[in-house]
Amino acid sequence: MGIPLLAPRDYAFPDPARALSEYEGLVGVSRDLDAGRLLEAYRNGVFPWFSRDGWFFWYAVGPRAVVFPDRLHIPRSLAKTLRNRAYRVTANSCFERVVAQCADMVRPGQDGTWIAPEFQTAYLKLHEMGHAHSFECHYPDENGKTRLAGGFYGVQIGRVFYGESMFALQPDASKIAFACAVPFLASLGVELIDCQQDTGHMRRFGSELLPFADFAARLRSLNAVPLKEAVGCCEVACNRLG
Repeated sequence: MGIPLLAPRDYAFPDPARALSEYEGLVGVSRDLDAGRLLEAYRNGVFPWFSRDGWFFWYAVGPRAVVFPDRLHIPRSLAKTLRNRAYRVTANSCFERVVAQCADMVRPGQDGTWIAPEFQTAYLKLHEMGHAHSFECHYPDENGKTRLAGGFYGVQIGRVFYGESMFALQPDASKIAFACAVPFLASLGVELIDCQQDTGHMRRFGSELLPFADFAARLRSLNAVPLKEAVGCCEVACNRLG
């Protein structure tokens, strides 16, 4: 039996455990990338990794790298930057621009971006539905005006935030955005942040690896619990020099 073809408007996903054991995590392929498909994918620990010739490829990764907000680690050098640098961190102040900047970032070892125009449109729709959020770090320029320096975006369902992509136009900007966003999300009730990949960058923030079965069990529990307060468009943090 081959890799499943996901039928249009039928958002059920095959068991990711089989994909992890037999297809290196490839759960299925589809012609659609709509909001219903995306939300059901994230609820099951699945995400769209890339597209090719009009097909979208859906994957699961296990073990799964996650950050528990109450165990967030701030590296010493970043802690110093947070104390001494002038910056502002906002939520949802320019979601579409953040996604576009993530798509434009040149990343070592990658030929192009997976965030094709279809992905940008799909995540913008989730944002309009209140399920996708961006966090932005702004630095002051020579005239004292703040300009976008970095940030990241992801999907939020219940008390889980699924991180998707980061970018930095200036040093430490995406790190500052993440360091400020995690406690902000925790204050609203987020209990788990999905990092997808086990990277050195996320390990510096205290990411941990969960067996996929444990990760999926937490999703089933936490996705169904609403936040204390919705993630709106607001200021998250401004340091004492800002």
